Amino acid sequence: MLPRVVSNSLVLIINVRAIFSNVFNDTTAFPILRGSSCHKITAPSLGKGQLSPFTWCGCSQEPRMLQTCRALCSQAGPPSRSCPPLKFDGGAFQLKHTKELTRALLVLRLCAWPPLVTHGLALQAWSQRLLGSRLSGAFLRASFYGQFVAGETAEEVRDCVQQLRTLGLRPLLAVPTEEEPDSTAKTGEACYEGNLGVMLRGVDLSRSLLEPLSQPSFMQLKVTALTSTRLCKELTSWVRRPGASLELSPERLAEAMDSGQSLQVSCLNAEQNQHLQASLSRLHRVAQHARARHVRLLVDAEYTSLNPALSLLVAALAMRWNSPGEGGPWVWNTYQAYLKDTLERLERDTEAAHRAGLAFGVKLVRGAYLDKERAVARLQGTEDPTQPDYEATSRSYSRCLELMLTHVARHSPMCHLMVASHNEESVRQATKCMWELGIPLDGPVCFGQLLGMCDHVSLALGQAGYAVYKSIPYGSLEEVIPYLIRRAQENRSVLQGARREQKLLAQELWRRLLPRGRRAPH
Repeated sequence: MLPRVVSNSLVLIINVRAIFSNVFNDTTAFPILRGSSCHKITAPSLGKGQLSPFTWCGCSQEPRMLQTCRALCSQAGPPSRSCPPLKFDGGAFQLKHTKELTRALLVLRLCAWPPLVTHGLALQAWSQRLLGSRLSGAFLRASFYGQFVAGETAEEVRDCVQQLRTLGLRPLLAVPTEEEPDSTAKTGEACYEGNLGVMLRGVDLSRSLLEPLSQPSFMQLKVTALTSTRLCKELTSWVRRPGASLELSPERLAEAMDSGQSLQVSCLNAEQNQHLQASLSRLHRVAQHARARHVRLLVDAEYTSLNPALSLLVAALAMRWNSPGEGGPWVWNTYQAYLKDTLERLERDTEAAHRAGLAFGVKLVRGAYLDKERAVARLQGTEDPTQPDYEATSRSYSRCLELMLTHVARHSPMCHLMVASHNEESVRQATKCMWELGIPLDGPVCFGQLLGMCDHVSLALGQAGYAVYKSIPYGSLEEVIPYLIRRAQENRSVLQGARREQKLLAQELWRRLLPRGRRAPH
């Protein structure tokens, strides 16, 4: 027995050395697995100072990091056991009450009706005039509000979170405050200071929902709740110019945040400089409070006219709060796979964070502003920044997901990822890659879906032991319903694509209602 153990150990050591020798050998061609087929590429020689895992190969559009990962997996051989299968067949719906399933089915079918989503605000106003505020409010609470919102008071939110936790799910608090682009209502420093107070209370609520500190708490942060879209557009126009001014470097903004000293940027007028300083102060206070309360901030992406400015502000926050000594990442950025440049940006940002020694947190989404982005591009006569179709967006999401999972496997715990997707294939890809790369189920990778949607995926993941977060907005009916209607208008494709979830809900309801022995209709 002992000689066999020694022999096997020597073989393992030799194989490991051979793998690493092949990866960094100038003339070695390594196979890359793509489904059931194998492709050969040749590793170029490494010059001084070159980081081959992060460079681009001329024969492929994928980052070398992904190619190296596939090479390692290919030469290491198949795992001893296959990835445990996940069944998104609605079986987990058995954990929910019949009343919840019935409401979910009715609401999702209504949301799939385009006129309701398009004219949601007008229909809400019409129902209030026809039925009165009290009756109209009761209907909304029993339907849309009850399906997608955690509640109005802290106690109602805690009750919702307790229900989620019994199902193996966790809360991701979404504060429904924002400024719409080109909006003239609810602007001014007093409004942003009021939103700051809401955000700080949201941080406290997020922490209290998961006491004690056994699990990380998350909260979504909308930057345009704390600064104007006009300033973001102005910053974006300067950031996009060739040779952008170093006055707008993340380092300089981070220093101004930390010191509180007055910041003067030559491309802004006096009023804009004053607003930028106040905005930096608000963002810093939210991040500081979140760090003290052990709450991670997931900064939402918005429109392409704003995103470069938002990324600049997030990078400044990361310089201060994602340093190794802070135990982060405490500030995460969101990347939208439906944009053509997302993979390139994501690769660039992962490299930059790694070089700077910063923790790096990513929420990866498909994106929600497709129709508006295309309409703006047509109106302005500019190139459409979005992928041409859903299949191209899915390919982009898949490549970004692979890149990030490889980076997590290499650099955990300095790198974290939230797979924010309602797509079953994307979720399956993520769990399979996690298994192959040895990433633990409840580790630096988690999953995110909206409250009231995609429960057949969320519940299956939660029951299998993965970390799953449900985005839960909260607030009064008057505050949240307009917010929900805007989210519905942005997520039309998700709502209309929830037919499979509706079918699974109907099947579970038929199973409960029909006598045993009779089959539900398909």
